[in-house]
Amino acid sequence: MDFSGKLYLVTGASVDSDIGFAICKKLDELGATLILVSRREASLKDTAQQLTANKHHICPFDLSKLDEIPIWVNNLVKQYGAVDGLIHSASYQGYSPLRGVTGQQISNYFDINFSAAVMLTSSLSKARHFNPNASFVFIGSAAGVRGLKARTLYAASKAALHSLVRSAALELASKSIRVNCVAPAVVSGAKAEKQFEILGEAQTKILIDAHPLGLSKPEDVANSVSFLLSDLSAKTTGMTLTVDGGFLAG
Repeated sequence: MDFSGKLYLVTGASVDSDIGFAICKKLDELGATLILVSRREASLKDTAQQLTANKHHICPFDLSKLDEIPIWVNNLVKQYGAVDGLIHSASYQGYSPLRGVTGQQISNYFDINFSAAVMLTSSLSKARHFNPNASFVFIGSAAGVRGLKARTLYAASKAALHSLVRSAALELASKSIRVNCVAPAVVSGAKAEKQFEILGEAQTKILIDAHPLGLSKPEDVANSVSFLLSDLSAKTTGMTLTVDGGFLAG
């Protein structure tokens, strides 16, 4: 896979985002130029400093500002050119027991995990905003397929994202844009460690044991994303590829 000359927009590209940063490193190694997106400019600068190529673009933006996304995307295309793909890795995560759910919590999960994906897909699929045979990849979750206690909102937002992939793939096929999703379960890293602290030792062991092949690494997710961006998956669209260590097989 050689992505030289390719331009990809990557959300959730902060250096402290386990999956997003791994994706950036992988695409950088493969020669791609990246538009690095997260809310915090400082963290994007840290990401750029740890990549080998000195050609990436730092573009901080708050994706919860949904109505501003089309104008922002239009300005990006004017400045950097049409994209060859989108990787939406930005994600709002956490626990939301039903007894305490609020309207603001629902917005927090859905604005970033689902609605921003819709707006990015809509904006980047407009004429002259994408190059031929573009590929859009979203980071979903096994939680969107399998119910999990106290994660109703997160799971529902990821299930909505998986549904978006199927419908958008059909609608954008006439433009030769492929739309796919990578769905990990628990991925090793800082965020997993925080999750384990919340669950406690006993529940953590049960969760880890539910992954027969062990926890996926961020690099495992990045490898699958690269495959779905590449010509090796030229006829793959509307699919959710699970990278879950066997979590959904049980």
